[in-house]
Amino acid sequence: MTTRASYKYGEGEEYHGEWNTYGKRHGLGHLTLANGTKYTGRFENGFCSGHGVMSFADGSRYEGEFAEGRFSGIGVFTRCDGMKFEGEFRNGKVHGLGLLTFADGTHGLPRNEGYFEGNELKERQQCNEVIRKARNSATIARSQHL
Repeated sequence: MTTRASYKYGEGEEYHGEWNTYGKRHGLGHLTLANGTKYTGRFENGFCSGHGVMSFADGSRYEGEFAEGRFSGIGVFTRCDGMKFEGEFRNGKVHGLGLLTFADGTHGLPRNEGYFEGNELKERQQCNEVIRKARNSATIARSQHL
C-alpha cells in the first residue's frame, strides 16, 4: 500500500510522489536534489528503480532503466554537448552493447557500435536489437507522469 505526499528535506532536496508504509519513496515520484539534478520515475524502497528520467544541471540527461538508484539496464544517455549513447548500463556506467552518436549525428569511422566498458569500445559488432530496446526504454521512461 502506498500514499501520496510531498516532503522538503533540510539539504534543499524535495520529493513529491508515492511512499510506502515504511516511510520510503516507493512508486511513482519526482525528486529534485540540491545540486539541480531532477528525477521523475519509479522508486523502490527509497531508490530510483524501474523506468525514469534523470536530468542534470549541466543539461545532460538519462532516460531508461534504473536499479538501486543508478542507471542500470537499457537506456539512452545524452551529454550536455549532444553526444549520445544508446544501449546497456551497469552501476551507473556505460557497460554492454550500444551505439555512440556524436553531436553532429555521426557515429565515427569505423562506426562506434558494439560492446563498451565505461567510455571504451572493446569490440565492434552490430547491436540493432539493443539500440531498439534502448530507444523504447527511453520512450517508456518519458511517459512516467505523476
